[in-house]
Amino acid sequence: MDKYEISKRIENFAPLETAEPWDCSGWGVDNAVKDVSKIMLCLTVTEDVVNQARKQNCEMIVSHHPLFYVPIAWENINIYSAHTNLDKANGGTTDTIIKVLGLDKYMIHIEHDFLRIIEFKEGVSVKEFSQIISIKFPYARLVNNRHETILNRIAFCAGSGSEFISEAKILGADCMVTGDLKFHTALDSEIVVYDIGHFDSEILVLPVLQSLIGKDVEIIFAKENSPFSPVC
Repeated sequence: MDKYEISKRIENFAPLETAEPWDCSGWGVDNAVKDVSKIMLCLTVTEDVVNQARKQNCEMIVSHHPLFYVPIAWENINIYSAHTNLDKANGGTTDTIIKVLGLDKYMIHIEHDFLRIIEFKEGVSVKEFSQIISIKFPYARLVNNRHETILNRIAFCAGSGSEFISEAKILGADCMVTGDLKFHTALDSEIVVYDIGHFDSEILVLPVLQSLIGKDVEIIFAKENSPFSPVC
């Protein structure tokens, strides 16, 4: 399969021009090999992932996280990334979290690139919503500085979205679900926040990429894990 047809299918879903200006989405490595029969999907391109791809004779890697520099040793394998454009896309990274949690029926439309909001018109208790979160994200952490008991509007942002907590509050959210929450951000938060982890919030989008690429090539999922693990 022509590798540019693969990138075209992804970009039809998540247009490259919607990526943030600082983002390096797109071709990280675009080498002379054009015909692709086997692709490795991953969240992050690491030396281990590249070695996995080579051992399994993959001509291409498709990742969520982009490369900001490319080691010379990696230049013999095609690498393509869809990052902030995939985060913004309808059905992309953040929408996938909501769907996996079975909450997509509660979604409401807002004008924001990265945030999605769901609304419980009758409200949901913090205890009940914590149980919903823990089913898919057992290592999630909760911030509840104001000891709220009922939630009505919950914002979501996959990956490192804690910079949008204030915007979520302005949009009427009394809770936010994201990853990579820093200490002082948590300490200062005026709304409830669930930190479900960066890796855990984004790894769910790989099957979306799989479906976009289609069945014309063999797709292999890289073996990768969060760098964090329980101490016991």
